[in-house]
Amino acid sequence: MSPAAQNGANRANVRNSDPTPPRSRDALRAAQMYYLQDLTMNAIARELRTSRSTVSRLLSMARETGLVQIQINNPLDRAPALEREIRNNFGVDAHVVPVTDLVSDSDVLDRVAIQAARTLGPLVDSNAIIGVAWGSTISAVSHHLTRKVTHDSTIVQLNGAGNTQTTGITYASEILRRFGAAYGARVEQFPVPAFFDHAETKTAMWAERSVKRILDLQERMTMAIFGVGSTGSGIPSHVYAGGYLDEEDLAILRRNQVVGDVATVFFRADGSHSDIVLNERSTGPDLGMLQQVRRRICVVSGESKINGLRGALAAGLATDLILDERSARTLVHNS
Repeated sequence: MSPAAQNGANRANVRNSDPTPPRSRDALRAAQMYYLQDLTMNAIARELRTSRSTVSRLLSMARETGLVQIQINNPLDRAPALEREIRNNFGVDAHVVPVTDLVSDSDVLDRVAIQAARTLGPLVDSNAIIGVAWGSTISAVSHHLTRKVTHDSTIVQLNGAGNTQTTGITYASEILRRFGAAYGARVEQFPVPAFFDHAETKTAMWAERSVKRILDLQERMTMAIFGVGSTGSGIPSHVYAGGYLDEEDLAILRRNQVVGDVATVFFRADGSHSDIVLNERSTGPDLGMLQQVRRRICVVSGESKINGLRGALAAGLATDLILDERSARTLVHNS
């Protein structure tokens, strides 16, 4: 074979061994031309020998898959000031999502979920064990996750999902599946009810080897991702709206002056939780154990969850907080 032919074969071998899908390579190339070289979409289309609409789709793909992350530095933005106040008052790193008073609760949730998903990506590393609590807010976040390749990472369910009406497996597993798919991580479900009927049943189940394996993963978490449940939120928390609690349970929570929950473990305004009777039947993580996790990311949408959020912050459950601007204002101005 001639030297020229050999060089051509070598180049072909390099191309064939490239594991990156052609569509991803085109998206990266288009993004570099558009964001780094200031080329117009028409110019990119000519260079890539494709249409302008295809270039637009490639740029959208680059944003959705995390190849491109957009950051806006606005000197007039109120969010940084709110973030500083939250950090100073509550000792957590805050990410405030700008919204106006005209935005509906459902739109606020969607905007918070989008920013939370984009904030999570850079924080997720390989060899991580990430605990995920199901719920309305985290479900919304799971729909907007951007892809990031990690290795030897695990997504573990933080609390059981079954109740008297359903196993809850479909709902919870879909949330976990989206997290696993986004980060290329193994998914470990927790196939137990959200609440046992009797505390003794929980004690017996916690001794089973299959359950102890999940509990061991939870104890070794490097990151936990959760929302705050509340009975009075504009968009009802799934644990309160999904048939998990009956009227007697709700009456018990009122008597115990419960303001909210994290992963179906309840607490009061001052963060206390150990003597709340319903927690003895809950399959959520021990909050003392959760406090030891290195990164604990709490996502909150809606001012009606503020009392629950205050309780969670009083309990020291979060290291990072992602919330909408209206809730942030209420949190700092009424503290």
